[in-house]
Amino acid sequence: MAHDLSALSPEYLAFWGEYLMSTLTTPRPDGTPHVVPVGVTYDAGQRIARVITRKDSTKVKNVLAAGPDGARVAVCQVDRGRWATLEGIARVRTEADAVADAVARYAERYGRTPTPNPDRVMIEIAVTRAMGRA
Repeated sequence: MAHDLSALSPEYLAFWGEYLMSTLTTPRPDGTPHVVPVGVTYDAGQRIARVITRKDSTKVKNVLAAGPDGARVAVCQVDRGRWATLEGIARVRTEADAVADAVARYAERYGRTPTPNPDRVMIEIAVTRAMGRA
């Protein structure tokens, strides 16, 4: 079920705040999907989903391989019969303040601050579509 990004329900938004792991799907250079578990945060006001990761991860390599216009990706989470997917354009962010903000958002959602990592980057997804039953 598709949702209007400008009118997401309180239940849908609350679902993105629960302690749940998600999957991130990125396109490999050959076009096949690469799906991995991630922690993700969603800012509905900015329509941005954020994933923190290592700069040498395959998901980062896939996003970078898509070029400067970014990669079409999806993040999805499931809890029994509830599910939510956010689709959009991903780009890799390396600026210290952007990464620190993403880490703080992760800590708020998941209740723990990740160990400092000088190789940490953030995949920022400009969300263009929301789907689900939450």
